Amino acid sequence: MVFTQILGETGYGFEIVGNGRKALDAFGRLNPRMILMDVSMPEMNGHDATAAVRRLEEETGTHVPIVGVTAHALKSDRERCLEAGMDDYLPKPISPRALLEKVERWLGADGEIQRNAG
Repeated sequence: MVFTQILGETGYGFEIVGNGRKALDAFGRLNPRMILMDVSMPEMNGHDATAAVRRLEEETGTHVPIVGVTAHALKSDRERCLEAGMDDYLPKPISPRALLEKVERWLGADGEIQRNAG
């Protein structure tokens, strides 16, 4: 709900799904420019879903920025996100400013994907 409220006020298109398997399906269906991946999802957690996305990307030679979203703000949690193949992470509670800074960091102010931004 927080993401819908914040992103709904921007010009970005987005889709929110309820679990990791649906996230993987949405990845294949939507070809997103960026993924905000909740680490603690049912059926398939964010780490496993990220690993599955990265395997698919190996076949296509693409790379979509994935930002892990977690309720844990410890340094080890950030490291676990990065080790799982995520490009960045965003701790909860989510502030509009922090979320939009991550989106702009990875997509750029003009919506273009930033390479090697982190």
